[in-house]
Amino acid sequence: MAETDQHDRTESPTQKRLDEARRNGQIPRSRELTAAAVMLTAGIGLQVLGPTVGQRLGDLMRHGLAIDRAQAMDPTRMLPALGEAALDGAITIAPVLVLTLVAALGAPMILGGWAFSTTALAPRFDRLDPLAGFGRMFSTRSAVELAKALAKFGVVAAAGAIVFAIQFKQMMGLGAQPVGPAIGQAIAICGQALTALTAALILIAAVDVPFQLWQYHRDLRMTREEIKQETRESEGSPEVKGQIRRLMRERAQGRMMQDVPKADVIVVNPTHYAVALRYDEKRHRAPVVVAKGVDFVAARIREVASEHQVPIFEAPPLARALHRTVEIGDEIPSTLYVAVAQVLTYILQLRAARREKQALPPVPVIDFRE
Repeated sequence: MAETDQHDRTESPTQKRLDEARRNGQIPRSRELTAAAVMLTAGIGLQVLGPTVGQRLGDLMRHGLAIDRAQAMDPTRMLPALGEAALDGAITIAPVLVLTLVAALGAPMILGGWAFSTTALAPRFDRLDPLAGFGRMFSTRSAVELAKALAKFGVVAAAGAIVFAIQFKQMMGLGAQPVGPAIGQAIAICGQALTALTAALILIAAVDVPFQLWQYHRDLRMTREEIKQETRESEGSPEVKGQIRRLMRERAQGRMMQDVPKADVIVVNPTHYAVALRYDEKRHRAPVVVAKGVDFVAARIREVASEHQVPIFEAPPLARALHRTVEIGDEIPSTLYVAVAQVLTYILQLRAARREKQALPPVPVIDFRE
């Protein structure tokens, strides 16, 4: 990764970027943590199982060497005997091998968990580029890895020297002991040595694990443009979202206009606001706003109302209040009951007068203050 490109990547990786990296097999790993876990498990296993394993190996050695002359002279006997001895030896040390296998498979889960990806198995021909490989040799990461290797060598060598100095007399005394106890004690000494060396590796892993996590997130950092592009891909571009909102508004207005002919009255401003009210005493506790709008939408509501002979009543303060406080499909608030009741009463009187061909009632003055 170019240095200038890395400087542009200042944003933390998104969850989508992390998920894509996991699918591609890119997860945080610490070889030092795995090595420490394997050595610790092997050391503890050898210390606990050392005497038993040593006794069985000693018995296996005695049994393998205790052959009579007839068996020694039989050329067909040696190969089966070697196979039996190898199988018995494998069974003897199997518990320690199983423990180390579990540690080797379980340690990586502490950082990134399990991740199987066929993408990671695909060949990468860019790795064959000699110039790129030469650049990686002298990169910052290579310098850090070299420093880690030297530090690990120094720490492990120091720990090994200390263990050797402490157990020197015990190791020298192994030759004077019987074979069985000597093998068991030798295995126990190896376990103690591995445990001591593991302590040194744990110190290295304690530094390496935070570094690997930091480097993993650093490599996945994104530029602001990448985050914007990801947001557009996830949520859609502003142009598409705007078009969707426009279509939704058009559909909502279309449904709203279908309810205008069912209204009892249209309260207007007279030109800027229009609110359609409907009241069904069997279904509603109070009048309901079935349509509302300003300017162009208000003009369209008045046009549809005129086409279907829905009464239009001019009450500017009331129209503004209804438009501001009541949503489509909701009942009017109690503060507007009196004013709306005056309007509906007038509409009922007007219809009755026209039906009976009587004098039209006077237009009421709506005493309403916003």
